[in-house]
Amino acid sequence: MAPITEYQKDLIEALKDPTEAAAYLNAALEEGDKDAFLLALRNIAEANGGMKAVAEKAHLNRESLYRTLSSRGNPEIRTLFNLLHGVGLRLSVTPEQVTA
Repeated sequence: MAPITEYQKDLIEALKDPTEAAAYLNAALEEGDKDAFLLALRNIAEANGGMKAVAEKAHLNRESLYRTLSSRGNPEIRTLFNLLHGVGLRLSVTPEQVTA
């Protein structure tokens, strides 16, 4: 496992704020890259006490959560809802373009 950098420490500290976490996750979604999205979820989980704590809050199996958020992970929508709820966030959909 790579050593934690100052940037990583600062990021994890910032992600303890739900508003920051939501913005970070939305930015990852905008990228359209599954790996970036899963990394963002892992970082948010770390900021919320780590995988074990988040798994307990989200009523998920810890090992399953690790697999789900791995680079090979492919989370089901139900798992995403539970995970986001466990860290105090929710999934929402907005229109791409607002028409007048």
